[in-house]
Amino acid sequence: MEDKINKPEEEWKSSLSPEAYGVLRKKGTERPFTGKFNDFKDKGIFVCAGCGNELFLSDTKFDSGTGWPSFYQPISKRNVGEDVDKSFFMTRTEVHCAKCNGHLGHVFPDGPEPTGLRYCINSVSLDFKKKDE
Repeated sequence: MEDKINKPEEEWKSSLSPEAYGVLRKKGTERPFTGKFNDFKDKGIFVCAGCGNELFLSDTKFDSGTGWPSFYQPISKRNVGEDVDKSFFMTRTEVHCAKCNGHLGHVFPDGPEPTGLRYCINSVSLDFKKKDE
């Protein structure tokens, strides 16, 4: 993992779209079934929209039916961080980019094998690098 990125909030606000800022920096959530990567099938790497940190391989993406892109594992556990999220009267595990601390989504223990995990990620917090063919 490269050095962490620490920018002032005004710099984040000016470098991200309002939607991306709301999710990545303010821990918002996009509406289900509206994100550009929900039904996306291209091969490559999903990266953090805030800093470009490599997060998920397309080979680990699956259709969870939840309305958000879902993955069964990150590229490396070092590339994502986790925190307890007690908002909305429930306890969940928040997932964030380990490099810029941008909010990505949540991870749940109801995913497919081989991990049994479902990383439920907001499309707006991701960018994509297509695999060279």
